[in-house]
Amino acid sequence: MFSSPAAAGGIAAGTLIENTASATYRVGAQNLGADSNTVVLRVDELLDVTVASQDSGPVPATGPTAVLTFSITNTGNGPEAFNLTVNPDTPGNDFTPVVDGIAVDTNGNGVYDPGVDQILGASAPTGLLDPDVSLIVFVLVTVPGTAADTDTAVVNLLAEAVTGTGAPGTVFAGQGEGGGDAVAGATGADDDDDATVVVRAIAVAISKSATVVDPFGGSQPVPGAIITYTLLTTVSGTGTIEVLDVTDAIPAGTSYRSDSLALDAAPLTDAVDGDIGSASAAGIDVAIGDASAGDSFNITFDVIID
Repeated sequence: MFSSPAAAGGIAAGTLIENTASATYRVGAQNLGADSNTVVLRVDELLDVTVASQDSGPVPATGPTAVLTFSITNTGNGPEAFNLTVNPDTPGNDFTPVVDGIAVDTNGNGVYDPGVDQILGASAPTGLLDPDVSLIVFVLVTVPGTAADTDTAVVNLLAEAVTGTGAPGTVFAGQGEGGGDAVAGATGADDDDDATVVVRAIAVAISKSATVVDPFGGSQPVPGAIITYTLLTTVSGTGTIEVLDVTDAIPAGTSYRSDSLALDAAPLTDAVDGDIGSASAAGIDVAIGDASAGDSFNITFDVIID
């Protein structure tokens, strides 16, 4: 009996491997045969997991929170849930972040969405993950007020198989898929990885609003109405930033109103020329450049509803 192996831990846990031997022989003119007993083995569940940070580098903390992103992958051969433990107090940290919780990427978009992504309870494991399936989780942290600009802290996330962990080869009798045993694999059924939080004492926020003037003097968004978008960009905290660039796409179903782009009520030309703004049917771009904490910039432009 043959089966295509799973990429994670080989053949699926609980699979029955059956084999019967046979022999043929002749007595005089008679062909005879004999079969052995059938040997049946149930494939044990191999417990393995990998944890990997999904952040490309240190995650800046602004406001003063940060979201660290990890993947948890079941590299065993059976469905398994994993207990998650966060350690924010690793050696060499400039500060100790406060862990606010762990969230599961419920909608699968890879971005933490408050109120959408499920928050795991203090001791709740992940749900069952099938072999080769990865789960994105977010570690939510707050930076204490005593942390200074450019301070860093390493946060560790540990995943442990709910069935158990131990040295490779450790057996958990009767706890595997289909009633077989479970066996700790090469990872010992646990794994961990680090992510780094860096304090940024300066941050940029954009608040977007819209007003509508329709062809009849009202404010209904009907064809022909003009929408004025306002992008209020503020710089908060302490210090300076460089190469601040604000862009916005022209929404589908509308057309950019020529020569309507302005910064702090001062007109900007649509063409790519000597001023810091440009606009086209695709969108607007205002290259503000250097800015300091406390600065604010009011960008406006118009579109017409088609």
